[in-house]
Amino acid sequence: MKIKLGEIAYARSGDKGDGSNVGIAAYTDAGYEFLKNLLTPDRIKTHFSSICFGEVERYEMPNIRALNFILHDSLGGGGSESLKTDAQGKTHGLGLLYMEVDVDDVEKMRYQN
Repeated sequence: MKIKLGEIAYARSGDKGDGSNVGIAAYTDAGYEFLKNLLTPDRIKTHFSSICFGEVERYEMPNIRALNFILHDSLGGGGSESLKTDAQGKTHGLGLLYMEVDVDDVEKMRYQN
């Protein structure tokens, strides 16, 4: 089954100088394991290939079921130097949530009340 990551996680993003900071957190433990295996720095760099021209670093935060990525050289110089419409990276988290992926059992990864 093909889904968008937004069905199993939420994201926050912002700027760190000339790089954007993109965090994604899974709703469930199963979702975190799925994201941890799926979202490598190479996969993230490919997804953001039109804006990320530098290295991608990944940090794991299992206690909150989250991954944090730093996309170096993705903001065209940063908020005060760039002519980009999102020179502060605020929409990059949403961009990650639109990534489409194949899953076997999405129900165990969706938010549970």
